[in-house]
Amino acid sequence: IMDTDDEIIIPEPFYANYNGFSTASGVKVVPVISKIEDNFALPPIEEFEKLITSKTKAILICNPGNPTGYLYSKEEIQKLAKIVKKHDLFLIADEVYREFAYDGHKHYSILEEDSLVENAIVIDSVSKRYSMCGARIGYLVSKNKEFIKTALKFAQARLSPPTLAQIASEAALDTPQSYFDDVIDEYVERRNVLISELNKIEGIKVAKPNGAFYCIAELPIENADHFAQWLLEKFDVNGETVMVAPAAGFYSSPNVGMNQIRIAYVLKKESLITAVNILKEALKHYKG
Repeated sequence: IMDTDDEIIIPEPFYANYNGFSTASGVKVVPVISKIEDNFALPPIEEFEKLITSKTKAILICNPGNPTGYLYSKEEIQKLAKIVKKHDLFLIADEVYREFAYDGHKHYSILEEDSLVENAIVIDSVSKRYSMCGARIGYLVSKNKEFIKTALKFAQARLSPPTLAQIASEAALDTPQSYFDDVIDEYVERRNVLISELNKIEGIKVAKPNGAFYCIAELPIENADHFAQWLLEKFDVNGETVMVAPAAGFYSSPNVGMNQIRIAYVLKKESLITAVNILKEALKHYKG
């Protein structure tokens, strides 16, 4: 759907590998910034309009988002649908976390939007849903026959993923809904504990996620990269420290998100509390 030097618009912060994939394809990422003050909601659609050129071929979102955990609403998806139809673009949605939606919120897939029959491309995978990242099984979904025809050429050129991984992935499709219900309940509890503990620390700003299992926290420091290195090399509480992921790497714009970190709440609740307490003590001692 894109040639060398074409452009793709992506709300940032976004999954860091999108930058690498685009570079390898010779495609230019055009970022539109979403803000922690707005919980990383979809930026105003006018901001997208300003960025569209003759080289723009698609808009890409991750829903729910990595690294933000933001879950786009039906209304936000419909706004994107209008703009891609207006400019004859593709709307690509990375929906690998679609089961992970909390607090009664529903994940609204772009495939549910009737107006996007020819414009929607969904990226999905068994990696997160079934905790099978090592299987390397992913797939594309689109009703655009020309796109599928092109995608099949690439698939045939690359041969196939491991046979055993395909068999295991097929078996995973029979996982009962009760499993996902339990997983979601656990993640909601972990998220609530994490956000509650972070909000107790003076100077921290955190966006409460409604999906996936990530959140972005803004720290009262200047450079999260330096802070992360200091944590690993020079700080501990009773022999323990924490490793954080600086969020600047999830932005395409330079010098944005420098004081932010991504947190994945994949630890047990007790471990999350311990980790946040270590972070709290670290911020008291850090001199920058």
